[in-house]
Amino acid sequence: MSDDASETDDAAGGDAGEDTAVELSPEGFEDRLETVADSVAAAETEADLDDVEADLDAVADKLDAASLQADDEDDDPEAALEDQLESVREDLAAARGPYAEDVTDAVDSVQSTLRDTRWTVDGEATLADAQATFVETVAAALDTTVDAATEGDGETLADELDTVTTAVTDAGLDPDDDAETIQTLLTAAETFEDACEAAEEWDDLEVREQLEAEGFYDVLGHYKDFPPELAALKAWTDRGNVEMVLLALDKLGSEFMEDHCLDSLVRMNNDGAFEEMHARAQKRDQPGIEALGKMAAEAAVDTLVDYVDEDSNPQLQKVTFKALGEIGDPAAVQPLANQLVADNDEVRARAARALGLIGDTRAVDPLGETLATDEVDTVRAGAAWALRQIGTHGALATASEAVDDGSYIVEAEAERAAEALDEPAVA
Repeated sequence: MSDDASETDDAAGGDAGEDTAVELSPEGFEDRLETVADSVAAAETEADLDDVEADLDAVADKLDAASLQADDEDDDPEAALEDQLESVREDLAAARGPYAEDVTDAVDSVQSTLRDTRWTVDGEATLADAQATFVETVAAALDTTVDAATEGDGETLADELDTVTTAVTDAGLDPDDDAETIQTLLTAAETFEDACEAAEEWDDLEVREQLEAEGFYDVLGHYKDFPPELAALKAWTDRGNVEMVLLALDKLGSEFMEDHCLDSLVRMNNDGAFEEMHARAQKRDQPGIEALGKMAAEAAVDTLVDYVDEDSNPQLQKVTFKALGEIGDPAAVQPLANQLVADNDEVRARAARALGLIGDTRAVDPLGETLATDEVDTVRAGAAWALRQIGTHGALATASEAVDDGSYIVEAEAERAAEALDEPAVA
């Protein structure tokens, strides 16, 4: 090779894998990348592509180490070369495969979709047909028997696809020698994925269609006074069918129907109703907490007591206090009594009334202290009312001492307490 030829080769970059001291110009990098791009197009095997990737990595290393100067201040040759390099990498990645792993990954994706989606009856029929076609294609492509069931619900179909994954893996398909077979399998798997996308899901149905499919309206007779949803709800409530009431609660989003569903659950007050309301209460759902109070659900006390100290959410506290008062469990007395000194006067008033509903005599002293010292009329009135509800001689006597409180609402409660003691009120 002549000296001139050698210099020209060095200027163009030489072998991308060689360690050379010659700095490449932007044009030299462009030439090398074009050469690598041509090699991608000419590669026939995975081994060929491995060699091309090694060349491309070498060019990338040189580009990282290079210090390229722009001819024009608006030009950025390094950025342009990085874009060109990335484009060649994308072409290289596209030239590889397909691989057997691509097929099994597609099958895994289908399995997840089958398991994670609730399908209608029509949807399951569509999926069964699609799975039958897919299994048949796999068996023919691999020239083997694939023993996978092609009927059942989504979960069953997904489980059966494990047999397909095993068959593809055990075939030991080579990306060069078996490229056509792999592509056939991959196309079939992608077609199956498309069928899953098109199959009818439960969420595709309108609410009324979902309720009809579940038999919600089956109990309807000749109702004229109610919307059919409310009529059906009343019928299921009378039958004690909590599942249907919960279905309506889940599907019928209006506040009107939610109120009626919750009322139905309170009326039923069975294990299913409690579990649903307790689950809602554990998520700080206020209607659920209210329902537990109306159900006098002692099993929910521990959950509700945890919310008594929720100072950042006074509304949650007030709903919780009322529920605990309605349940009447003594375990709530001390936590509620602690709230008689809360910063929020509405919280203090609700805590006092909740203690009155529980009726535990341990609350007499803290309520008496609140009645004597709290600066807010409604809080003192709440304490007097609570003492009157507790109703012992000591509680009534404590409440009656506020007959000259100066606030009408407090004095009214004190006078009622005095009357209950059969003692004349002191003006």
